[in-house]
Amino acid sequence: MKASEQLALNYEVAEKEICDFIKREVKDRNVVLGLSGGVDSSTVAALSVRALGKDRVLALIMPEAGSTLASDVEDAIELARTLGIRYEKIDITETVERVLKASGRRGDKLAEGNVKARMRMTILYYMANIEGRIVVGSGDRSELLIGYFTKYGDGGVDILPLGGLYKTQVRELAKHIGIPERIVRKKSSPRLWPAHRAEDELGMSYEDVDMILHLHVDLGYKPEEIAEELGPDKRQKIEMIMRRIKENAHKLRMAPVAKISSRATLRR
Repeated sequence: MKASEQLALNYEVAEKEICDFIKREVKDRNVVLGLSGGVDSSTVAALSVRALGKDRVLALIMPEAGSTLASDVEDAIELARTLGIRYEKIDITETVERVLKASGRRGDKLAEGNVKARMRMTILYYMANIEGRIVVGSGDRSELLIGYFTKYGDGGVDILPLGGLYKTQVRELAKHIGIPERIVRKKSSPRLWPAHRAEDELGMSYEDVDMILHLHVDLGYKPEEIAEELGPDKRQKIEMIMRRIKENAHKLRMAPVAKISSRATLRR
């Protein structure tokens, strides 16, 4: 059975619960979000409009010449217009290049890609600060559990409406609320470098990711039990997921704080 079938939800109920969550967390403020043209951000934008109304939602489209496809920008603009929300296109190419040049060090693809994610979040918070908005993130449960996001980049947000849904569930919810099929079916990509695809980097499909996570996190299966359930051919993928969960756990925690004991107190 596919993950999309195994993890099927009542998407009408899920939609209502997420909209209620947005209303509850945002209260009387407005929101800003990054709109990439992908399924996650498109779904968050649509749900934010349903929860708050179009006049309270601002979308920032932030392409970068080395990694963003023109079709993604077109999809983001068309969706924003369909939703009737205000949007601004801010090209981050020159800004990213200046930061990388100023560092004096080049050539690390992942590190340079993370600069792009952090630049986008810097701009989102700048706009949030000057307009008094809440930053809405588009990360889903699959990405959160395996740490597939940039720390203090796309992971640096105020609320995560999709944080309780696996990627395969997000796609089904997107269909339910009427996100265009071409966006729903689009291959997920953080767009941190040319031809960047999430499933290529992960080394497996989100169907596999979500089934492994479901069995381990939701049902408490141990790695060897997951292999028995899914088949021995999945063993390497299971090990990769377990490793990502362990190595990236720090991304879900606040930075450790050094505790100062009473021994450091000056006695008078």
